[in-house]
Amino acid sequence: MKVNRNVGLVLEGGGMRGVFTSGVLDAFMRNELWFHYVVAVSAGACNGMSYISHQIRRARLSNIDLLARYKYIGIRHLVTQGCIFDQKLLYDDFPNKLLPFDWDAYFSNPTEFEMVTTNCRTGQACYLSEKHDKQRSLDIVKASSSLPFVSKIVEVDGEPMLDGGIVDSIPLMRSIERGHAFNVVVCTRNRGYRTRERDRKMPHFIYKNYPRLRVALSHRCEVYNEQLEMIERMEDEEKIICIRPERPLEVDRMEKDVEKLERLYEEGFALGERFCRENFASI
Repeated sequence: MKVNRNVGLVLEGGGMRGVFTSGVLDAFMRNELWFHYVVAVSAGACNGMSYISHQIRRARLSNIDLLARYKYIGIRHLVTQGCIFDQKLLYDDFPNKLLPFDWDAYFSNPTEFEMVTTNCRTGQACYLSEKHDKQRSLDIVKASSSLPFVSKIVEVDGEPMLDGGIVDSIPLMRSIERGHAFNVVVCTRNRGYRTRERDRKMPHFIYKNYPRLRVALSHRCEVYNEQLEMIERMEDEEKIICIRPERPLEVDRMEKDVEKLERLYEEGFALGERFCRENFASI
């Protein structure tokens, strides 16, 4: 079933917490629930690609099954590739060999799909789409998922990019600006969560060539908490539906425990199924 064109789908990131989102999206695909517009950031962008290509359980296999087999998170990858994730495995071996991505389905899908990156030069969010060029698509999703401090900067269209979550962790306002009066938002934190991390001014030697990126990094905790407050307020006003974990997470951004990841995926799948049962007629 195609959702009303006035309804957008917004996918938060969160590193390995994104297995919750992959569960939700697998439930959507199982129930053939398709949105006309999707905007996603970081891990949400990775999961969103498999949703746009209609490959049910692909993200789950990547995030859980193949993590156990290939151990693609670790300091050794930071040393050898400049990223704490094995990017060669994730953005070359997986889509091209081990877990083939259906590019034909992805490119032919009329759904508008935007992925959020942070432009290191301007310190602002970019909302990028690609439905023709395979390599540019991979560059965008890699940039969207490249966490600051533990990932290399990725060039897209000649511009230096990092994780979109630096400036827009939950891109709900982007969807509203694109004309979607109502939105379904998939978050990867329970209601009431606020980060306790403190914002700190970035010293000049960190990203020394990108002063505006340093400014963005110095405010990201404040911005994220403001977004969480907005999400809860709009949810209470019935302007959005938010699908989120129902209890505080035991899964870390760099989680390697596949049993914890499996439980979070199953929770996402169950809540996605419940959403489909309860909201099919209303959206």
